[in-house]
Amino acid sequence: MSSEIEQILEDPKWPAKFPFNASDFARSDEQADTVFYSRERLVYHIDDPAVGAITGYYDQNLPASGSKDVALLDLCSSWVSHLPEGWTAGRVVGLGMNEDELKRNKQLTEYTVKDLNADPKLPYADNSFDVITNVVSVDYLNRPIEVFQEMHRVLKPGGTAIMSFSNRCFPTKAISLWTGTGDPDHVWIVGSYFHYSVPGGYTAPKSKDISPKPGRSDPMYVVYATKTA
Repeated sequence: MSSEIEQILEDPKWPAKFPFNASDFARSDEQADTVFYSRERLVYHIDDPAVGAITGYYDQNLPASGSKDVALLDLCSSWVSHLPEGWTAGRVVGLGMNEDELKRNKQLTEYTVKDLNADPKLPYADNSFDVITNVVSVDYLNRPIEVFQEMHRVLKPGGTAIMSFSNRCFPTKAISLWTGTGDPDHVWIVGSYFHYSVPGGYTAPKSKDISPKPGRSDPMYVVYATKTA
């Protein structure tokens, strides 16, 4: 039986227009993100069971390891991308805010330092990636529609974007829409980014509850969609 989380996007009842406004994407700390993320943080931002849950999800859903023609982009990347141990592809790109952290990420073949809140443009060619991942960072995007439009542009047709998140965050940097709502709402919100960013450009978003130990560890959710054209 599907969980409540997994049913949310089965019948999302999307309004005719994107229902959020600029104030929904304000943060209590509007200081430049480059300042906040300048300090290296070599820690997990979710507990170990939740880390294991997203790695396990990737193990079941990413292209087979060792595929030289596969390219993956990890958005809001850091010192770890939570990919399965030993998983490789022809190109594994990390885009994040802290170069010292990105340098330590041994699964990346290359990285880019960039603040997507200052400039959502992704510095990659059209139709470049088979997969885009983002772990516990979608809640920090204050221009998500533009970012999801860019994700669509750089995904190959048939490529999939996987957004995963929990209920933990840096509250001063998360958007007010996120901090003022709960987990089921977050699933709907992320689904709406796919739906409204490129109408018809993604398949209908789906959600998955991969929480490893409900009530005893951090919850973990996935919202994903595939580029149709």
